[in-house]
Amino acid sequence: MEFFATKVGMSRIVAAESFAVTLLQIKPLKVLEASQDGKKSLIAYAGSKKNNKANTGQQKKYNLSKEFNRFAQLDLNADVGDLDFTALGEAKLLKVSLKTKGRGFTGVIKRHNFHGGPKSHGSRFHRAPGSVGNAEFPGRIIKGKKMPGHYGNSLVSVKAKVISFDKETGILVLKGSIPGANGNLAKLKVLK
Repeated sequence: MEFFATKVGMSRIVAAESFAVTLLQIKPLKVLEASQDGKKSLIAYAGSKKNNKANTGQQKKYNLSKEFNRFAQLDLNADVGDLDFTALGEAKLLKVSLKTKGRGFTGVIKRHNFHGGPKSHGSRFHRAPGSVGNAEFPGRIIKGKKMPGHYGNSLVSVKAKVISFDKETGILVLKGSIPGANGNLAKLKVLK
């Protein structure tokens, strides 16, 4: 089964063994069309405040309130209507997918952990990537060369152990750190 959640932040559990935890807020979902013939279920969830004519048409078609303005397909075994989160209460291990923090255009020292050159004694090689080309053959830069460029804002999936789930508030507590900024949308898949 799959669910959507937003990252709330991180905290720490202080017990006999103290460890860091990540808090996720489960998004309320409405199943619009149940899965049939191996297809995924069509669901609606509360997204941003922005709305458009396509979303308004879908809201009218499925008789939804204005808050449910985002639509997606998830792997669910549920009937049409409000989704029950009992599967999360019994889950032991989840696969969490979300986007990492975006860091914009970044140089090779920050992006690829390059060493850089000496800072003194007349050196003009400080934070530059150094030589990147080849001689006559092949006469081009090889694909996959570590160069400056866009860093972060990429989809990452991690496995996380479930510590607890509060059904009333919808707060899910996972062991360890989950990448991504607070408020990012995460996709959860129950593994065990």
